[in-house]
Amino acid sequence: MTSSAQPLKSGAREAHPEHLGHVIFIAAAAAMGGFLFGYDSAVINGAVEAIRDRYDIGSAALAQVIAIALIGCAIGAATAGRIADRIGRIRCMQISAVLFTVSAVGSALPFALYDLAFWRVIGGFAIGMASVIGPAYIAEVAPAAYRGRLGSFQQAAIVIGIAISQLVNWGILNAADGDQRGKLMGLEAWQVMLGVMVIPAVLYGLLSFAIPESPRFLISAGKDARAREVLREVEGDNIDLDARVAEIEHAMKSEHKSVFKDLLGGTFFFKPIVWIGIGLSVFQQFVGINVAFYYSSTLWQSVGVDPSESFFYSFTTSIINIVGTVIAMIFVDRIGRKPLALIGSVGMVIGLGLEAWAFSFDLVDGKLPATQGWVALIAAHVFVLFFALSWGVVVWVFLGEMFPNKIRAAALGVAASAQWIANWAITASFPSLADWNLSMTYVIYTVFAALSIPFVLKFVTETKGKTLEEMG
Repeated sequence: MTSSAQPLKSGAREAHPEHLGHVIFIAAAAAMGGFLFGYDSAVINGAVEAIRDRYDIGSAALAQVIAIALIGCAIGAATAGRIADRIGRIRCMQISAVLFTVSAVGSALPFALYDLAFWRVIGGFAIGMASVIGPAYIAEVAPAAYRGRLGSFQQAAIVIGIAISQLVNWGILNAADGDQRGKLMGLEAWQVMLGVMVIPAVLYGLLSFAIPESPRFLISAGKDARAREVLREVEGDNIDLDARVAEIEHAMKSEHKSVFKDLLGGTFFFKPIVWIGIGLSVFQQFVGINVAFYYSSTLWQSVGVDPSESFFYSFTTSIINIVGTVIAMIFVDRIGRKPLALIGSVGMVIGLGLEAWAFSFDLVDGKLPATQGWVALIAAHVFVLFFALSWGVVVWVFLGEMFPNKIRAAALGVAASAQWIANWAITASFPSLADWNLSMTYVIYTVFAALSIPFVLKFVTETKGKTLEEMG
């Protein structure tokens, strides 16, 4: 935060809209991109072994097909901020919805492995866009008093998308008699799993026509009258609209010029606040959370769980993910972002450490010993629970809030790109690391969870209860 922030005279900090349900609908519609983000990210979990079998590829090549979508994610995240600043947040959502739809159809009907990889990159680009536009848009339309809870809609939508994808995969697998390559509707089961995403993708596109453009973008585009209408709609009649527009204009004097070079400065290339955002993004991924959603079925099968049960455990993990996210949504504005992050880090260390211990035992008849098997299963759920009630939500809330207005769009794009690159590193390395030593792989994730504690204590500043204009 800088000293240049203008004192608030409009009453925005205490704004309470007359129709909160409408504001909730707006945030939920925007967060539909998060649902697709979660669905598209996790749906591949049900197809991993079928892709390995159909195309006869090893762990390293398989990992690249799974992880290549994350390259698209990084590109989409890096460019979304600039696109949104030029054509608006709503148009950006609509482009993302079209790309999600095209990716779903292409992934369900691939001609070859390279073709499947291409469609996954397209879907990844859409995910990257959604990862930036969702939290940024919600942060810009939400009243300050509700911003943490509404901002956490993005993560709630992501985890619901993950859970629904696992439930749909499980249903499709059972319909195909437990065979990922079994025939359904003239396609193999795994193809149907990937194609079903067309439905939420089209819904996302339709919902984008039902919500207003961000007041900050409208003001930057010279549409002050429409911006006043939206502000009255989302912040209520009790604020001084002229003062509110003036506050936003003051805070946005340089925002429309936000470019990469604005992020430069300080000792190590980027400004310190940008590095903190990158650090939050990297730690969120380096604890190995997406291993639980991209590879959980394969992981459980590798320690002796049959395919149908492994799909069911993937679904139960997703339900725990939702429970943790609801806990975070309840407490993110009550106890703050930073305390939640610390609580989550401690819980993740415990869960990951127990998983590392359980996986250190040799398999007996292709299975973990009973005690270690149950410890691994319970610890996996503990890890996901503590991630969901902390880092899963607070990182997205932080990234939507922590940057000064002048650099927000560009800094959010860089931080989100770092997140996708870190995600790619974990996703691409897991199959080979697991083949090498599954226990040591989880030791590595445990170390990163432990390192996140001093990082938060030393570098992260609480943003609870502050308006975006107060960030600088």
